[in-house]
Amino acid sequence: MAIKTQMIDFPSNGQTTPGYLAQPDDANKHPAIVVIQEWWGLVPHIKDVAERFAREGFIALAPDLYHGQTTDEPDEARKLAMALDRNRAVMEISAAAKYLASLDVVQPKKIGVVGWCMGGGLALSTAASSTDIGAAICFYGRPLSVADTAKLRAPVLGLYAEKDQGIPPEAAQAFDTELSDVGVVHQIHIYPGAHHAFFNDSRPGIHNPDAAQDAWRRTLDWFRKYLV
Repeated sequence: MAIKTQMIDFPSNGQTTPGYLAQPDDANKHPAIVVIQEWWGLVPHIKDVAERFAREGFIALAPDLYHGQTTDEPDEARKLAMALDRNRAVMEISAAAKYLASLDVVQPKKIGVVGWCMGGGLALSTAASSTDIGAAICFYGRPLSVADTAKLRAPVLGLYAEKDQGIPPEAAQAFDTELSDVGVVHQIHIYPGAHHAFFNDSRPGIHNPDAAQDAWRRTLDWFRKYLV
């Protein structure tokens, strides 16, 4: 599918937030999703993922939560992530969803959210705080607190790694139980032998092609099932 891309500025809390918009190059209406960065920032990998979604028939907006800053150094990424105001980030993601819903070419008006690592946790937090979210997907992001889990209304897909040192399988399994306890439609999948960031094909040695391919299929299926 032919696509078109551009950097935009969308309204957010009385100001604007930059973002990368990728969409099918046609006049048809499409479902829309917010694509949420890892702690590296709005790097080429995240833009590439937005483009992949566009080629699959979604309108994808990746907000630049660092407002122009990126890095490929883990220590610098950690500093950027720690300096990020999470409440502001959630408001900016929610604003991105509202912007997408305002577009004539977006249908339905319930928006999906998907994020990786830091962005996975932010996807969950946004879904817990916004009524505009129709489906949420978290790639190896930190699970919500029990109190915030109870606020979820959108179906949740969680994709985790068995060898993740930061978010071990036990945390994902506990989140699975908590989602069941509050009656949220969900699936939690833990990939055997995979490490944190297994989806990121710009990280040789960490990227797990088999897990990434399966996770991508599950992601597309989830959005196509619930963004209707």
